[in-house]
Amino acid sequence: MRYFYSSFLILAIGVIAAYFLGGFSAIYITFLLIILEVSLSFDNAVVNAKVLETMDPVWQKRFILFGIPIAVFGMRLVFPLAIVAIVTGMGLFETLDVAMHQPSVYEQALKSAEHSIFAFGGAFLLMVFLDFFFEEREVKWVGFIEDSRMLKHASAVSNIELMVAILVGIILGQITQDFTVLLAFMYGVLLHSLLGMLDHFLSSDTVRSGIAGFIYLEVLDASFSFDGVIGAFALSSNIFIIMIGLGVGAMFVRSLTLYFVEHKTLSVFRYLEHGAHYAIGILAIIMLIKINVHVSEIVTGTIGIGLIALAFLHSMWENKKAQSKA
Repeated sequence: MRYFYSSFLILAIGVIAAYFLGGFSAIYITFLLIILEVSLSFDNAVVNAKVLETMDPVWQKRFILFGIPIAVFGMRLVFPLAIVAIVTGMGLFETLDVAMHQPSVYEQALKSAEHSIFAFGGAFLLMVFLDFFFEEREVKWVGFIEDSRMLKHASAVSNIELMVAILVGIILGQITQDFTVLLAFMYGVLLHSLLGMLDHFLSSDTVRSGIAGFIYLEVLDASFSFDGVIGAFALSSNIFIIMIGLGVGAMFVRSLTLYFVEHKTLSVFRYLEHGAHYAIGILAIIMLIKINVHVSEIVTGTIGIGLIALAFLHSMWENKKAQSKA
C-alpha cells in the first residue's frame, strides 16, 4: 500500500482543487478522467516496469522523482498547449489564455492536429510492439503465433521491425493521401530508432542507459497520453480539470510501476508482459485507424485491460499447475 501513498495524497489535493474549479460536478468529472487515464495506460505501467528493471537504481529513483511532474504538468498541460501553439502560430502564454477563456477554440485547434498526433504516437507504440514481437524469448504466450516457423524466419531478418513499420507507414500514406500524417508517422519511427541507438551506445552489458531509458519512458508515456488528452474533451473543456484528472491517473500508473518492479511481478506472472505488449500493438493500430475513423476510448481501454487480465489469469493458472506438479 505504501507505493500508493503519494498517489492518494495527489488525489486529495486534486479533488480539493477540482472543487474550487467547478464544485462537485468537477470532482465527478475528475474521477472519470482518472479512470480513463488508468484504463488507457495500465499496459504502460507493465512496460515501464520491464524497462525500469533493467535500469540502474539511481535512474529508477530519478524516473519517479522527475517523471511525476513531467507526467502531470508536462504531458497533460504543457505538451497539449505546445501542440496548439505550433498549429496556430500563437505563443505559449497566448495559447494558455485561449485555453482558459476560449476552451472551444483551444479544443478545435488541438483536434485539428490530432491526425498527426495519432500518427506519431501510433508509430512509436507500433515500434515498441514490433521490438517485442520479433524478439526471441524463452517464455511464449500465444504459442501458435510466437512459436510458429514463419515468425522464427521473419525474426531472423535484420531490421525486420523497421521494415514492417515503414510498410505500415506507406500503406497509411496511400490511404490518407496526407503528407503531414505520413511525416508524423516517420518521425515516430525515427525517434524510436534513435532512442534504441542511443541506448546501445550508452548501455553496459547488463544495465540500460539511464539517460536513454529515461527519455524512452517519457516518450512512451507521451504516446499513451495522446489518446487520453484528446478524449478528455468529451468530458470537460477546462484544461485544469483535464490536467488534474489525467495527472492523478498518471500518478497511480507510476505507483503501479513501482509496485511491479519491487515485487518482481513480471517474473511471477510470466505472461503479463506479453499481454501488455499485445495491448500496445492493438492501441497502436487503433490510433492509426482513428486518423480516419472514430474509435471510443472506452473500446481502447477495455481491450487493453482485458488482454492484461487474460494474461494475468493465464499466468496464475500456469503457476498453480507448476505448484501441483512440484
